[in-house]
Amino acid sequence: MKRVVLIGAPGSGKSTVGAALAKVMALDFIDTDQLIEEREGKAITDIFVVDGEPHFRAIELETLKHVLTLKDVVISLGGGAPISDQAQQLINSSESTVIFLDVSLATAAPRVGFNRDRPLLLGNPRAQWQALSDKRRPIYEALADVSIKVDDMSVEAIISEIEKSLA
Repeated sequence: MKRVVLIGAPGSGKSTVGAALAKVMALDFIDTDQLIEEREGKAITDIFVVDGEPHFRAIELETLKHVLTLKDVVISLGGGAPISDQAQQLINSSESTVIFLDVSLATAAPRVGFNRDRPLLLGNPRAQWQALSDKRRPIYEALADVSIKVDDMSVEAIISEIEKSLA
């Protein structure tokens, strides 16, 4: 049984790397943000705006509980999914391999675009991203079995590093 969980800031490549890794490893791929959007029938930004962040975080936690029961899967978590104490306990007790895709603002900025729907990056998106990243980094690092600095790496190189760590 394999369960690989990818964590990291917005723009770290969790969805892109996750989908490619799942294909290479012949595992299913799950993006929790996508699952939430499908379940709720609306974009995450709309959930934040209409229903509020606490409602979104509750759905996110339910989704996390569910996906951590699945086997033979690569899971991409939303950037804030592992932040609550309850989420951290779930991840730590899940027998998953947790990979932190560590990215700098300079690399994340063009990926995120900062003009797309990112509810927690309203206002000054670069400053907001940096503040979120600084706050979340210690949690990501504590949860991670493996940390990979992805700034100058191709998707293939990241997958190669992950595969080495899983061997």
